[in-house]
Amino acid sequence: MTKRGKIGRRELKNFKNLLIKEKINLLHEINHITNGTLKKSQREASGDLSGYSYHMADMASDVYERDFLLQLAAGERKLLFKIDDALRRIEDGGYGYCQECKKRISMARLKAIPHAACCCSCQEKMEKKQNRRHE
Repeated sequence: MTKRGKIGRRELKNFKNLLIKEKINLLHEINHITNGTLKKSQREASGDLSGYSYHMADMASDVYERDFLLQLAAGERKLLFKIDDALRRIEDGGYGYCQECKKRISMARLKAIPHAACCCSCQEKMEKKQNRRHE
């Protein structure tokens, strides 16, 4: 960050490249998960292509695995939205500032979580509030 507190152009470019690379990797992962899960029937996914039914425990296992992979893809999509939002903030000039308190997000946090939208203290407050709702 410069003396005025803004992130320099070179640093912004580095963060943008990092976010784009992360986005591409996520899109490949999501594509792999959905192609392997959604484009196959349960019978094909299990490897049983015969006309006979197979054991209920095998079916339950397959359903569990399919559900797990779909939840994984949903989580990856949420991360993809956060990355897109960070890329938008880079373009709008708001990258590196907390969306809650408007203070700077530390460079250490941005390096660890380039798509971070909030500073550590605001993120903690949001998580505590969310945990209270789920109790």
